[in-house]
Amino acid sequence: MIGRLFDVKEFAVHDGPGARMTFFLKGCPLRCLWCHNPEGQRFDKELMVRSALCEHCGLCSRPAENELFRSYGRNPASCPKGLISECGEDLTPSELVDRVLPLKEILTSMGGGVTLSGGEPLMQGDFLLECCALLRDHGIHLALETCGYASEEVFREAVGAVDYVMMDLKIMDPEAHKSATGVSNEIILKNARYLMESGREFVFRTPLIPRYTDSPENLEAIASFVGEAPWETLPYNELAGAKYSMLNRIYPLDEKKENEI
Repeated sequence: MIGRLFDVKEFAVHDGPGARMTFFLKGCPLRCLWCHNPEGQRFDKELMVRSALCEHCGLCSRPAENELFRSYGRNPASCPKGLISECGEDLTPSELVDRVLPLKEILTSMGGGVTLSGGEPLMQGDFLLECCALLRDHGIHLALETCGYASEEVFREAVGAVDYVMMDLKIMDPEAHKSATGVSNEIILKNARYLMESGREFVFRTPLIPRYTDSPENLEAIASFVGEAPWETLPYNELAGAKYSMLNRIYPLDEKKENEI
């Protein structure tokens, strides 16, 4: 079994209790206008190019031995300034665990463990569940970061496989949710109700996106939905659009603003 990551962070402090090793799995069913990890949206491997620093020497156009690099039409190994990197790393559940074990003692001593994030990690549900089973055998605390957009079966299995869940609740109005993220929130709300009844430790989270999620009406609707359940808001990331040019894409919020002018 193979999983695909786009990033790994050691000693992260915002991805669950304590200090954590966070694995970011590639692929997401949502296309949130404000997404700050566009390299996590597509499951396919991609090139990220820091084009602002490019001197246009042309060396990256040299033929590559690597078949994947040939498919890109650019050879990251030929860039003298190291401005081109491949985004997408494949590994097995056992290989993921092998990365964690050297840090297990210190992570545990700091009240932490491992967090599986994304993208949307439930898109690679079988891989996630196998990783959880192996990590649990080593007594490692497990956390899941999810948007909640997954089949009922996969969501429930994942909740049962971890110790702590962080789940986004972005927009309560169904049409507004679909307009801003590309999908309806029906499945998300159904899974959120299950999470509240599961007995698992969790927190709902809402990113405060100007004009989209931060309106009093939306926040009041979320508060009504969660009731006494744990819920927190997250500040808007002002640098959310920084990576899009590296993928030769336009930040959707900027594009939307331009179209409205």
